[in-house]
Amino acid sequence: MQAHRLPSVMIPAGGAPALQRHKQMTGDELLDRFTKTFETKIQCKTEFRGETTYTIAASDLREIAKFCRDELSFDYLIDVTSIDNFGEEPRFEIVYHLYSMREGVHLRLKLKVPQETGVVDTVSDIWPTANWHEREAYDMMGIKFNGHPDLRRILMWDGYPYFPLRKDFPLEGLPSEMPDVAFTKVTPMEGGPFVTVPSTATSKDREPRAHPPEL
Repeated sequence: MQAHRLPSVMIPAGGAPALQRHKQMTGDELLDRFTKTFETKIQCKTEFRGETTYTIAASDLREIAKFCRDELSFDYLIDVTSIDNFGEEPRFEIVYHLYSMREGVHLRLKLKVPQETGVVDTVSDIWPTANWHEREAYDMMGIKFNGHPDLRRILMWDGYPYFPLRKDFPLEGLPSEMPDVAFTKVTPMEGGPFVTVPSTATSKDREPRAHPPEL
């Protein structure tokens, strides 16, 4: 049997670009590269229990998100959470919880959103898991995401006029004008389905609806 010789391939010094990009790095090396690349765009860096959070401007989100995915192997967006700093301005914060499955490294990106605009660009085309997370932030907090492919409410119904996780939303709820869909009266604080008054009673006494009646 005649052997066939494979053609030679010229590889530049340092390896091929794709190999260089995906060269395995430690967590410290990933963060160092992030810091050097976006040194002028990092507003704040915090460390807590071995995990790092960078505060950035909303206008830089997509550039930084793409770099984290393509160059630093942060291939999984665990969650998108929103914070209501009621009484402050900018009022809202959004936190992106990133994870590199290959490197086993966590990273958070945090940005602030003014109440007046209440809008930030979507990252659902960068990390598909952002699709529902962004919908939940819109539904519960009223923050909109430019470019989202299907920005609809995900927990509340279409047409619901409030955002239940904002701090100015009362614990007992607000009346609804849709009697065929949901509650139409304010929920009583004591014995209500959402909250109870402080007491020394057991959970069974405080939440009787959670337990079937004894036969």
